[in-house]
Amino acid sequence: MSTRKHTALPKAQTLIEALPWLTRHHGKTVVIKFGGNAMVDEELKSAFAQDVVFLRHAGLKPVVVHGGGPQISAQLDRHGLVSEFKAGLRVTTPEAMDVVRMVLAGQVQRELVGLLNQHGPLAVGMTGEDANTITAVQHFPQIDGEPVDIGRVGEITEINIGAIEALLDDGRIPVVSSIARSADDNHVFNVNADTAAAALAAALNAETLMVLTDVEGLYEDWPNSDEVISRLTAKELEKLLPELASGMVPKMQGCLFAVRNGVTTARVIDGRVQHSILLEIFTDEGIGTMVVPDAEGAEAAKVTERTVTEGES
Repeated sequence: MSTRKHTALPKAQTLIEALPWLTRHHGKTVVIKFGGNAMVDEELKSAFAQDVVFLRHAGLKPVVVHGGGPQISAQLDRHGLVSEFKAGLRVTTPEAMDVVRMVLAGQVQRELVGLLNQHGPLAVGMTGEDANTITAVQHFPQIDGEPVDIGRVGEITEINIGAIEALLDDGRIPVVSSIARSADDNHVFNVNADTAAAALAAALNAETLMVLTDVEGLYEDWPNSDEVISRLTAKELEKLLPELASGMVPKMQGCLFAVRNGVTTARVIDGRVQHSILLEIFTDEGIGTMVVPDAEGAEAAKVTERTVTEGES
């Protein structure tokens, strides 16, 4: 008697391929920085929400951190406020800060919480102000060696993870807007979302920091080549930092900070690819660029990877 050919068999094989990675990541915290195209394209937004919920049901503890550059610029336009940038950062007047807060906490975060909660009562939105999660002082970037006042832009001084841990322990998905309470006055600061995600990943002792971008990863020799570096150590990344395009600098600095402060791996992945998060975490190929700690950390990561790979054969 011939065995009937089951059309669903490839699905089973795909699930089995994910098994070693499911085992490895079970119970681990993963911090995901949501941004770029994934934040404005409806299909990508929906796929992102599915991925995050999948991680939660697969036994991981996802934490989402977001900014909202395009949405902030659009809302400032509507209010007749000019978007000005210095040293790659938005000049944030007190009036602009009100708009930033409104957009991040009242629009971007609400939409993301809504998308996640289509799959169950999982997501809880908060900003860095809540329970003093993120505290900052004013950031003065250097231009030509001189500090420049760019308004309510913050430099993180302290992270308090109590509220996020309580939500994770309750099986929830925290969605954090990158706004910080001020350490020295009664106002708030706009903080770079890449930086906030890295600081939270380190404080939470996360297994992984994932940063969604609009490129495939870190390029080997851009613009001469579009070959992506799939893996590099903290030291190797540090050497490359001065050569990077300005938009990639806070992302890669965040990755560097994370792996130097206890996070096992930091990854920059292409948010323009649907389900890029699942492809990165649960497949052998992975996509994007992975940063690992130096020396001992890198060796440990290699051993873990080899064990996982051998487990699949």
